[in-house]
Amino acid sequence: MQQRVLGQGLVVSAVGLGCMGFTLPGLVVDDARARATIRHALDRGVTFLDTADMYGDHLNEEIVGRAISGRRDEVVLATKFGFVRGPDGAVVGVDGSPEHVRASCDASLRRLGVDHIDLYYQHRVDRAVDVEETWGALAELVVAGKVRHLGISEASAETIRRAHAVHPVTAVETEWSLWTRDPEVNGVLDAVREIGAGFVPYSPMGRGMLSARIRSVDDLDPGDYRRGLPRFSRENFAANLALVDEVALIAGRLGVTPGQLALAWVLAQAPWVVPIPGTTRIAHLDENAAAVALELSEADRAALDAVAPFGAPRGDRYADMSTIDA
Repeated sequence: MQQRVLGQGLVVSAVGLGCMGFTLPGLVVDDARARATIRHALDRGVTFLDTADMYGDHLNEEIVGRAISGRRDEVVLATKFGFVRGPDGAVVGVDGSPEHVRASCDASLRRLGVDHIDLYYQHRVDRAVDVEETWGALAELVVAGKVRHLGISEASAETIRRAHAVHPVTAVETEWSLWTRDPEVNGVLDAVREIGAGFVPYSPMGRGMLSARIRSVDDLDPGDYRRGLPRFSRENFAANLALVDEVALIAGRLGVTPGQLALAWVLAQAPWVVPIPGTTRIAHLDENAAAVALELSEADRAALDAVAPFGAPRGDRYADMSTIDA
């Protein structure tokens, strides 16, 4: 597996593994299967693992921790803090206070069964707390040796620069794909280049749509969270599927899968871009890992830009965009 560098020195596999899917609502993945998938990823050289304390209401970190037990030295481990859940498990807000930063980090370390986190993200920006205050507490975690590198997720260009002024931002994690091209036009990519950070696109395959395997809303399980996303609504789905089919035609001409083409497009944007596609299936993991070897010509990229320009998908990314810093 090729390696890439985030920020000023965090070396990671060129493609990571987003682990959120192991504990998604409506999806039951047993511990043995999750362990087998994660360990197969490590065997393939996909060693950059991404989780968060809010995934599965803390369960995801526990699953990842058990899977990497005995192989910690092979892993670049990323997790996140920020969301707050109520007694019923529902997300009730975002907390960027120093107290929450410290308590969240200690809890994640316990659940993961590790003595340090390689990359610790602020999952969402708390508008009630100055980002400088949050990042001051994060910088203390680095000094204490609990965290090696810091990142921020779904932050605006201004917030990224403010955070970086307190402590170097190693990585910015935001949704980016042929399905979601917002970072190219809202200044976020410009800010990442300016400060010398890495960029970690989550959902680089458009939440599975760019795999071209989802042909109808009815293909999703009744409890699948995507049924609540505007782009998967019945009024938007057909138009969005037409975009996917255009991408699939280009993939067919190149002799690759649509998902591999989507990943190759992201990888081709810059050497400091590292997508983290999520999957719970070993076959799909192997398919994703193989995308690293796919090189796109200028003509290929132009064709993709033509069929999937900014704003092409119909509908917002989330039903509630209030936690996205803009």
